[in-house]
Amino acid sequence: LIGQSPKIFGSCIFSRQVSAMSDKGTSNHSEVTDFILVGFRVRPELHILLFLLFLLVYAMILLGNVGMMTVIMTDPRLNTPMYFFLGNLSFIDLFYSSVIAPKAMINFWSESKSISFASCVTQLFLFALFIVAEGFLLAVMAYDRFIAICNPLLYSVQMSTRLCIRLVAGSYFCGCISSVLQTSMTFTLSFCASRTIDHFYCDDRPLQRISCSDLYFHKIVSFFLCSIIILPTIIVIIVSYMYIVSTVLKMRSSEGRKKAFSTCSSHLGVVSVLYGAIVFMYVIPDRFPELSKVASLCYTLVTPMLNPLIYSLRNKDVKEALRKILGKKAFLFHSILTVT
Repeated sequence: LIGQSPKIFGSCIFSRQVSAMSDKGTSNHSEVTDFILVGFRVRPELHILLFLLFLLVYAMILLGNVGMMTVIMTDPRLNTPMYFFLGNLSFIDLFYSSVIAPKAMINFWSESKSISFASCVTQLFLFALFIVAEGFLLAVMAYDRFIAICNPLLYSVQMSTRLCIRLVAGSYFCGCISSVLQTSMTFTLSFCASRTIDHFYCDDRPLQRISCSDLYFHKIVSFFLCSIIILPTIIVIIVSYMYIVSTVLKMRSSEGRKKAFSTCSSHLGVVSVLYGAIVFMYVIPDRFPELSKVASLCYTLVTPMLNPLIYSLRNKDVKEALRKILGKKAFLFHSILTVT
């Protein structure tokens, strides 16, 4: 028994070490119940100004995108593939900006600036879903303009209702698959280093900074996802517009060229802002956190605000439909005042 006691003592020590390591590994995951969103590193007195700016932009997003969807759904003249895609674009812009802006505005007034673990997961999942869906939808819209301008006689045949629904559903499906992969990878990391996220919403790169896990595999998969999302959509957009420009330059009618360029330039403007900010945020090495926040503003708030303005102010059909709706509202209001 005395001879066996060192073995027994050694095995007890070993089992305790394994148990301690196991407890430490689980505590890395279980200890994190919430995160702190740092937001913008500015003086406290500027938080009111930032709150008012966010509130103004978010109000414009709500008004513009809800207005665009209302106009498209109520006017039968806008029952075409292009406006079907525009309506979905407004829905996506409205939704993913609503995932981020309200929480950011609350944090300008909050001292804790905390967000629960479940809310952080939900925010990242929904944002990733809709931002990826928007990328694919913009590629679909480029293809739609290519068919409309390069093959106008076959447009109604090729862009059938069934195909349009499938293309939009495919955009959401790709966004969902990408979001599930990205979110599941991100939140299987260990966050033992810190729970302070140097950003104004839960995003993949800021969460990587506070992780103590090995990020090699995570970064490889993230780069692969970015490549299969960004490259195909950019290629579709570039090739579509190369054909569009070639066709437009061959048009004899100056009015036709002007109308085609007007429609396409607005689309290209949106694509340039969105993809420029996304490439800076997710493809270029993460060395400037504050610049990353500014780039994030471009596609979380600026693009959703500009889309309805660009597509309505530069679109004759939308302006006429909006004028018609406002005219009916004004007539109804005048009739009520006359009766009373």
